[in-house]
Amino acid sequence: MTHPGAERVRKVRALTTAAGRRRARAFIVEGPQSVREAVAYAPGLIKDLYLTVDASQRYPEIVDAAVRHRRHLHLCAPEVVEAMSPDAQGVVAVATSPDRARPDFAATGAGGARFFAGLVEARDPGNVGAVIRAADAAGAAGVCLSAGSVAPENPKVVRSTAGSLFHLPVSTGLSPRDMVARAHQAGLQVLATSPSADHTLDAPGDLDLVAPTLWLFGNEAHGLPPEVAAAADATVALPMYGRAESLNLAMAATLCLFASARVCHASQGPS
Repeated sequence: MTHPGAERVRKVRALTTAAGRRRARAFIVEGPQSVREAVAYAPGLIKDLYLTVDASQRYPEIVDAAVRHRRHLHLCAPEVVEAMSPDAQGVVAVATSPDRARPDFAATGAGGARFFAGLVEARDPGNVGAVIRAADAAGAAGVCLSAGSVAPENPKVVRSTAGSLFHLPVSTGLSPRDMVARAHQAGLQVLATSPSADHTLDAPGDLDLVAPTLWLFGNEAHGLPPEVAAAADATVALPMYGRAESLNLAMAATLCLFASARVCHASQGPS
């Protein structure tokens, strides 16, 4: 493919917009890291891959995985991939948007642990992507984004996950109330982060972090709505030892998720 003004190129470029993604029921995956993980761990979602000749030589594992999974692979002139996405580093994939409407609170993460990140009206793409990446790194069983949150297929979210979007379940669309209700029905405790809380992360008291848990994190600017925090089983604050008043969403979520990971894996004993 050599013509950057081709109709196919314009359709791929349109996936950088919410309207384009809705029309096509697809999203764009940009850059070698994200595309490598997508074709390796979620090949069924991949519709087409576009690589420059140079990128195909630098990332043979992407080409090999595409051939192995019988995905459509297109070699393109550099200006074609640049027209699709200036952030692609010569590698772009088009993926089908999956059904994310039903969180699976029975799922397990690394080592059988059952803890989840729940984001309530989180709107910053970089933060949401970073939380998904942190949840993956901590071995969480999934991430739930409430209605009003940025879509996980937003290109900035996809890039920020660095491929983790394709490693664990990510659901979206439930109201915060329904998210909490479904977690309780599945036997999870719900812990909400709050500056004024019943417990602190370094002194959890009688909290059992080994138990199946949904961690709730609020909007970047306003935190959790009071009624959502009240629906949780307990609230947890992050201790502040220095002069900072708070941490951003991604940092707070990372600390909480790794607190669950640490106790869950410690409870399993040495492997």
